[in-house]
Amino acid sequence: MRTLFGIVPLLVIPVAIYNLIAFTFVGDAAQVGSVENASPLIELLSNPLITFPMISGVNWAITNGEMLVFVAITLLFVEIVKSTSTGTSSILNHAVSMILFIVCLVQFLLLPNFATSAFFIITSMTLLDVLAGVIVTIVSARRDFGVGEGFA
Repeated sequence: MRTLFGIVPLLVIPVAIYNLIAFTFVGDAAQVGSVENASPLIELLSNPLITFPMISGVNWAITNGEMLVFVAITLLFVEIVKSTSTGTSSILNHAVSMILFIVCLVQFLLLPNFATSAFFIITSMTLLDVLAGVIVTIVSARRDFGVGEGFA
């Protein structure tokens, strides 16, 4: 189970949730403000999920899209912490993360329900996961290699 946790990138979770919403939601292209043919999913993502009254007297509303992005940011942090390991599962994690980024990019460019700011930010996070994971792994491996040379 731990190996599976090490191989599968956690950003699969928000991408899977977004895919579930996008493929089950049907709607026509919307007009949002002055933008024609906006993604049909924009209305759903813009709906408030929860509202908090603030001390200043206004209500702070968190939308569905913002909550999904918040979950993705939290999981990106865990992914970057996971990338500090230099094992075989870490290399496989980077490969699966790259595949996830390519899938997200293709969906963003080709499918109308995926042309939203929330999914663009999630796609950017998958790219950052790939880049940060590879860079952190290389730097930590170089440091481990450099320490080993001093004791020979």
